[in-house]
Amino acid sequence: MKHFLRMLIQVCLYFYCTFLWRCLKFVMRKLTGRCELQRICYNTKPGASRTMKIETSLRGSKSKLLQTSVSVHLDAIEKTIEDIMELKKINPDINPQLGISLQACLLQIVGYRNLIADVEKLRREPYDSDNPQHEEMLLKLWKFLKPDTPLASRISKQWCEIGFQGDDPKTDFRGMGLLGLYNLQYFAERDTPAAQQVLSDSLHPKCRDITKEEISKFSKAEWEQKRMDKAIGYSFAIVGINITDLAYNLLVSGALKTHFYNIAPEAPTLSHFQQTFCYLMHEFHKFWIEEDPMDIMEFNRVREKFRKRIVKQLQNPDMALCPHFAASEGLINI
Repeated sequence: MKHFLRMLIQVCLYFYCTFLWRCLKFVMRKLTGRCELQRICYNTKPGASRTMKIETSLRGSKSKLLQTSVSVHLDAIEKTIEDIMELKKINPDINPQLGISLQACLLQIVGYRNLIADVEKLRREPYDSDNPQHEEMLLKLWKFLKPDTPLASRISKQWCEIGFQGDDPKTDFRGMGLLGLYNLQYFAERDTPAAQQVLSDSLHPKCRDITKEEISKFSKAEWEQKRMDKAIGYSFAIVGINITDLAYNLLVSGALKTHFYNIAPEAPTLSHFQQTFCYLMHEFHKFWIEEDPMDIMEFNRVREKFRKRIVKQLQNPDMALCPHFAASEGLINI
């Protein structure tokens, strides 16, 4: 009975708040002479702040046209904007900037949805050793990371040198499919020096520097133990696939909207996603060194702590994860 009453109160509150919100929108339109879309476009700066407000407004509208505008085809956006202007009785000649602003927002909103579909397609496609394209990408990954070391054979224990678990990497791509390989190869090709450095550090880890303040907190026994401790490395390729999973979940959950709406002037693409992966690999590597874990069994704890930090950063509507990152030089900040 208590559960039923709680649900009834929540439903009543929802309809009450919805009614109040619609009343407020009506009053604001009468007072300002502008609809909600106009007020958002004219009063909010371009980027995630504006696009996310426009998306919320469209999805929450009573109009079917506005509700479905966030899922139209990219080619239909211009016509959709015209229909919205007509529905809202807005003269495009008097308000030319509104159409431009709405178009930019819809390109980002629809593009983000399409990006999820593209990423999901790659994630679901398994690695096929009989596919020449798949094999070529895998061999390129080796060449970019180990240019001075020839690969003895396709099936080889050498793959462990770049962080795979066995002599055939295809088994490690099961969780993330081709998406993991696409990301690793992109990182190794587009930011080769950084990728090689991260690989080297993962194989030959160094303990982070300890500050004088931290030293003062150690007892003599603890300090001696700390001096004897060895830094813990990690498997580069396996961690890359794991960070791919992190980037994928951030994308699907919508957490990356803040980032993409701030750095992609139009529709975010697969390249934007891969550049974000490169940034996350860089940042996770630095974070791992800062955390200085006792052993590899602490990986999940460190990863979760890292995930929470990234999610918190993405809650800032002005956040762009990698505006000055080497693999992101092609990005344009709107």
